[in-house]
Amino acid sequence: MSSTPDQVTPEAEAPAPQEDVAASNLAIIARQAIVDQNRAVYGYELFDRSTAADSHTAASDAALLFNALSYAGTEALVGKKTVFINCTHDSLAGGHLELIHPEKVVLEVPPLPESATQEEIDQRVPALQALRQRGFRLALNQNALRKPYAAWMPLASFIKLDMQAFKPELAGPLVKFASTHSKATLIAEKVETAEQFKLMSDLGVKLFQGFWFATPSLVKATTLRPSQATIIQLINLVRKQAETSEIEELLKKDPTLSFNLLRFINSSGFGLSCEVTSFRHAVMILGLKKLFRWAALLMTTSRADGSPPAVGQTAVVRGRLMELLAAELLPPEECDNAFVVGVFSLLDAMLNVPIEKALESVALPQSVTDALLHGTGVFAPFLALTKACESGDDVMFAKMADELHLSNRQVNWAHLQALTWAENLSME
Repeated sequence: MSSTPDQVTPEAEAPAPQEDVAASNLAIIARQAIVDQNRAVYGYELFDRSTAADSHTAASDAALLFNALSYAGTEALVGKKTVFINCTHDSLAGGHLELIHPEKVVLEVPPLPESATQEEIDQRVPALQALRQRGFRLALNQNALRKPYAAWMPLASFIKLDMQAFKPELAGPLVKFASTHSKATLIAEKVETAEQFKLMSDLGVKLFQGFWFATPSLVKATTLRPSQATIIQLINLVRKQAETSEIEELLKKDPTLSFNLLRFINSSGFGLSCEVTSFRHAVMILGLKKLFRWAALLMTTSRADGSPPAVGQTAVVRGRLMELLAAELLPPEECDNAFVVGVFSLLDAMLNVPIEKALESVALPQSVTDALLHGTGVFAPFLALTKACESGDDVMFAKMADELHLSNRQVNWAHLQALTWAENLSME
């Protein structure tokens, strides 16, 4: 991470490799949201993207934690949310923990190797107790539910249950056992389907991690409304007759706003003889007077809370990251389309309908629909790489970066900027 926070700005473009002096000092951090039952972000688990998964050490733990919590006061990366950090047992004894405020983080404590004796497991208890006494919260995984770890259980603030590691019929007994033997908050992780989410939610689990929100069960709700705060920003820009570029930037901040505008302006009721496929074109065609009327109408039909924040935030990060990656390899006019691909890649989740149906009501270039519907065309590898950054999939990350001839540093720098950009938007 750059040595001074102002070296990473929301509007900064990814620097060319030969000019990238600050980037060589970056602590490359990815994050995955932990959400509640309403899909609101509770916290973020952070990953060190500059270190291979099998090279996880006390030193890399220290670097990740220190940089994450010192960078811009964590505001640009995680806002005011709880931070979850994977730790080794060596790093739990590190002096770097003295540099941070315990209330800012949850330390994820791994089990010891299978070969560990009961004595070795019990010997770790005083160190864990000391961390708790200093104010740190500890997260254990489901291996800690085994009998040898009974002394660890009362120290846990969180217990993470891996949905890929047990059969559905074992969910009930696991939740009951964990709830009986600890006061920890349970987190269902690697939740990939709506059925898994419902199963754990019905059992009383309150927090979830994974991509469950990207594959929701189908419902009849097909409207998508931006937050009222964003609409008010748009109305204010129109009233002061802002430049088209300034209005375009606002549209990029909120995927629901841009989706509604493109859908409206391409509707049969608007009567255009050609399809509008970019935000700038839409603003210019509509004009300030009609844009004001449209925003005012949208204001009267919008919910106060907007769309689920975890989904909207992910969509904005995807869009910005794809825009930055495209800027490395594609002509400038294609960067806007790259942004649209990233932002609209979660329309199915935001609308609760299949992506094919979601795209029926909005006109998009063929290259965009090819990527979204078929995973083909010029933008497909960019979208795959973006999803790999998001999920921490190192294999896919390496494959797609190689296919696009992008270095890890280029991709990680762009990802950090996209996270920073999206987080700053949400704080405005």
